[in-house]
Amino acid sequence: MSPVVMWAGGAMLAVAALLIVARIERGPSMLDRAIALDALVASLMGGLAMWSAATGRSDLVNVLVVLALVGFIGSVTLARFVAVEPEDEGRILTPEEVRIHDARLREALERERDRSAAGRDSAAQRAHPEGEQQ
Repeated sequence: MSPVVMWAGGAMLAVAALLIVARIERGPSMLDRAIALDALVASLMGGLAMWSAATGRSDLVNVLVVLALVGFIGSVTLARFVAVEPEDEGRILTPEEVRIHDARLREALERERDRSAAGRDSAAQRAHPEGEQQ
């Protein structure tokens, strides 16, 4: 294999892998990440196949077969879990959405805490009504 072809192919596979990693990181859904991970395994296999052809090493074919099986099994497993994923959990929240969600949770906890404190005070007054008269 010509060194020019090897370098050009390697550069294209490296750029593809970087773009795929960006897709894995950005999402937005789990299905996008699963497909990108499958594409990353495919680009890794392409690079390994190119290296095997360039160096004449036939022992790397076994590694390619294992990578193909791992990629397939991983894709099928993720597809199974994504298929039963609730629709509202289909994407990762943005930092702003997380802050809003956390603020709502804090408010709900404070309301519950206030309600519990008021309930304790009311129960204490019912249990010891003489405490009010003194």
